[in-house]
Amino acid sequence: MKTCILFPGQGAQSIGMGKDFYEANAKVRELFDLASHTTKINLKTLIFEGNEEDLKQTRNTQVSLALVECAAALCLADQGVKPAGAAGFSLGEWPALVEAGILSFETMIRLVGERGRLMDEAGKRSGGSTMAAVMNLEPAAIEAALKNAGIDDVWVANYNSPAQSVISGTESGMDKAEPAIKVAGAKRVIRLKVSGAFHSPIMKYAFDGFKELLTDVSFAAPKLTFFSNVSGKAETDPAVIKQYAADQIVSPVRWIEEQQAIIAAGFELCLEAGPGTVLTGLWKSASTEIVCKSSGSLALIQAL
Repeated sequence: MKTCILFPGQGAQSIGMGKDFYEANAKVRELFDLASHTTKINLKTLIFEGNEEDLKQTRNTQVSLALVECAAALCLADQGVKPAGAAGFSLGEWPALVEAGILSFETMIRLVGERGRLMDEAGKRSGGSTMAAVMNLEPAAIEAALKNAGIDDVWVANYNSPAQSVISGTESGMDKAEPAIKVAGAKRVIRLKVSGAFHSPIMKYAFDGFKELLTDVSFAAPKLTFFSNVSGKAETDPAVIKQYAADQIVSPVRWIEEQQAIIAAGFELCLEAGPGTVLTGLWKSASTEIVCKSSGSLALIQAL
């Protein structure tokens, strides 16, 4: 069965995630040791024994999720799963780069550590920025509402599904955007607990710093079909994938297009490798014929 592995993004994290992988698999324990050594963070203690407040700090969240998602993929491989494709939502695109053979795990975790640090710093430098989920209003209608209200400091950051999007912007812009979007027909606008306006121009500081860090990093040609958040489609050119790895910080996540591209490429099964069921839920808006199954625990993986 032609399978695509999907890796979730920030917000999926929880204390204790991946502990069953760690306890059952020596290779996962090696991943934890390598990631902790590379990032200079005791990730085993942070993820298994820490508190939610520390874990949700962007500089900690991103490396922790990337590590646990790679652990999930490793356990899937041990169960005989041989994917033909990989895609990830926002931060999840980094484990997908490893799954597709584009980056080594060590290089990926080092870069994600820097990505998280820079994005956290960009949020602090912004002087007040945030994100909000918009429910039951199509993305085009959100964009029209923002344009008609003359709001130029709020943008659609995540195109999740026809009925769910996420917007990013300044605090003052968001205060104006919420009523405008509700008048346009949104059922709810829910502020998210994040440290900045991710996937928007407000992250330019992080983009500039991260692009510089990528200068000497080599990206290999993908060994699997690799899907990009920036283009919303499969990408094969290592130079383009490298450029998009930086662009992703300031570009929206085109998940609706990405899901459609996965379907068009003939995949028959998707597996969400990592904690939670966010992508499994979003997948239902894209296809009722191709199944997406959660693979965030050893029990779920063994049940496959």
